[in-house]
Order: sequence, then structure tokens, then C-alpha cells
Amino acid sequence: MQTHILHELTWRGLLAQRTHQDELDQLLASPGVRLYCGFDPSNSSLTIGNLVPLMCLVFFWRHGHRPIALVGGATGRIGDPGGKSAERNLLSDEQIQYNLSCIQRQIEQIIARARTLHPETLPPGGGAHTIDMANNADWMAPWSFLDFLRDVGKLFRVNTMLTKDSVRSRLENREQGISYTEFSYMLIQAYDFFHLFEQEGCVLQVGGNDQWGNITAGTDLIHKKTGQTAYGVTFPLLTTASGEKIGKSEKGAIWLDPERTSPYEFYQYWIQRQDADVIQLLKTFTFLSEEELRAAQADLDAGKNKGQLQQRLAQEVTDLIHGPEETQKAIRASRMLFGEAIQDVNDALLNQIFADVPSTSLERQRLFAGLDLIDLLVEAQLCASKGEARRLIKQGGAYVNNSRQDDNTPLTEAHLASESMLVLRSGKKTYHVVRFR
Repeated sequence: MQTHILHELTWRGLLAQRTHQDELDQLLASPGVRLYCGFDPSNSSLTIGNLVPLMCLVFFWRHGHRPIALVGGATGRIGDPGGKSAERNLLSDEQIQYNLSCIQRQIEQIIARARTLHPETLPPGGGAHTIDMANNADWMAPWSFLDFLRDVGKLFRVNTMLTKDSVRSRLENREQGISYTEFSYMLIQAYDFFHLFEQEGCVLQVGGNDQWGNITAGTDLIHKKTGQTAYGVTFPLLTTASGEKIGKSEKGAIWLDPERTSPYEFYQYWIQRQDADVIQLLKTFTFLSEEELRAAQADLDAGKNKGQLQQRLAQEVTDLIHGPEETQKAIRASRMLFGEAIQDVNDALLNQIFADVPSTSLERQRLFAGLDLIDLLVEAQLCASKGEARRLIKQGGAYVNNSRQDDNTPLTEAHLASESMLVLRSGKKTYHVVRFR
């Protein structure tokens, strides 16, 4: 037997490991199971990588279960060694609090949007509960070191802890090793599970595959202290077909914070995914149905995808993270590279759209009396001479902000597409940005 949520995680490629397979199937057959996933406040923004466990919490919620998104106000002070090859720098309490407030707000906003997307694919009885938030500093802060060692540490065996992947991989790196601080992280995460088990009836912890050792430490602690069974599920590390980690670009991580990765850049990241990866990404980051994604796979296999699957992926994920309004702005901005009118935008967005386009910087006062278009085409090196510029205009090949110029009308501040920029185009694809200082 496999329950609906486990079936969905399986066909979506999001089920890596689980404890007590048969018992977990029976448990999840009925809605209302309390579960949680932790989020580390090591930064002020989540990334695409963090979005995988958050999506999985939402999938559980859609099947009628009762998830908790746990932010690590306590564990964030220590640092999780899982998936890290070196010791992390400890953050100040002020930085941790700031990070916590930022990522908690992100999680709440994403969950709110997730509740409204694709209600037609919601399983019967799904979405009946809320997705709650919790902070482990609320129960860890009152502990004294001695009390924690006596009541929790006593139940752990070092030889067992040394076998966990997160610890063993660090010990194999003799130059780095692992500090006692990070070594003890496992105890605190295990206690989180026990606390939520006792206080919230939480019987399942989910997380990335690098959390398997920490999750099973929690199930062991609960069994030792109560004699009862708790469960764990992990999700695989998401990689491209070529083995590269999803969520990285040439500029670094893809952040969910629009101030760090703009909605336009975020949208473009998904548009640029390869055909070999697009179906798995649709399975992971959207709420599209199994039937629709099976049809999408068939179209891909038949060679019918001309970018429409990437466009659907980009729209769905940008809707979830930034909202439909920002998605439409990003779509419109993308179309500007293909001839749509360039207007009602700002310098920041134009800089992103035309980041790889040659540019020229001129004095703004030249617009006051009217700037000769022919002269500008020559200065921008779109034309070799004024005669060539005249012929370009006469033949209908000269554009300002993607608007065809039929004559040599002087350019003024009214021609600016943003605060200080306009965009020249020669022919169909040759762009040049002019900045006025």
C-alpha cells in the first residue's frame, strides 16, 4: 500500500528515504498527521534549494496533513554540519534575529500564495488545516548546559553519532574536522523533534537527504524517552541532468528575496533551463497534476517543446515566489528583447534586461535642445556614417525603445524609457543602451 501523499512524492521524484515504511504508509492513509521541517537562518533569504522542503510541506498540507515550518532560532546559533565541508562562521544574535524575521516572512508569503494556486488539483479533503510556524529558540533558550547534557546528552552514544554521514564526512577531512559545537547540533535537532512530539503531537520530520542522520537521531530519542514510534522522510538533492546543483547561476545563488535576485532575473533563471531538466523542475516546483505533466513529457519526447514548457515553469514558480503581478512584469520585460515597446520601466530593470548589450554614456543636457538621432546612431557605432544612418532610418530599420523612427526627429527627455536610459535598435536584433548622466 502507498498513501496518496507518498504516491505524489514518488511520482514527483521527491522521495529519497523513509523510516518504518509500512507503518508510515498506514499512518499517512488518514489526514491530519502532524509533521515538521526545519529552516536554517544562516542567511536573510531562502534560496531555490530551500524551496524544495517548503514545497514538500505544502504537498503534505494539500493532502490534509498539518505541517509546521520550524525556523532555527536556537540551532542557527550553532550551525548544521550537514552538507558542509568546513565549519561555518558563527553569526551574532542580532544577525540571527534579523535573518529569522526575514525568512519567516518569506515562508509565510509563499505559503499564502501556495494556498491559492491550482485549487483544481487539490486532493479531496486537502488544505483543511493551516501551515503553522515555530521557532526552536522558544524551548531551547531556557535550558542550562548541564541540564541538557544530563537529560538529553545521556541518551546519545558517541559511537552511533560518529556513523552519521554529516559527522563522518567532516571527520574524513582531517584539515577541517568538526568542532564540538557542530557535533552537538544533532542533539539539539533531535530534541526539537521530541519537543514537538510531546507538545504538538508531531510524529513526522521531513527534510533534505543531508538531514537523514539528524532526523533518525530524533526518532531514536523519542523512542528512548517514550517508547513510541516517530517517523522520518527525506527528499533528494535536486540536480540537473548533468549533475549540477539546482539553484546556482553564474552570479551565484538564486535567492527568493527580490532585493537579491530580482523577479526578472528569477523568471529568466527558469526560462533558461534545459529540456533535460524541465519536467523534473515542473514536478518539484509546481502544483500541476500528474496527468498534465505526463502529457508535457509526451510533448517533450515528441520534439514539440519550443520553449513553452520553460515558459510555463517560469510563470508558475515566479507566481508562487513573487506573485502574479511581478510575474507579468517579468514576462513583459522578457518580451522587450524581442521587440515589445520599452516603456514604464526603471533603470534597474533595464540594466538587467540589457546587461550584455553595449552601452554609451552621454551628458543629459544634450537632450535639452534635442539630440540628433543620426548623430546618436553614429556615436553608438550602430552606423558607420551619417549617410548610413539616414539610409537605416529611411528603410525603417532604426528604433528607439523598440519604436520605429521614420524620420530624424530630435530626441528629448520624453524619449527616455526609464529615469536615465533609452534603447537604440538597428534592424531586428542589434541593441545599444544609451545612459544619460
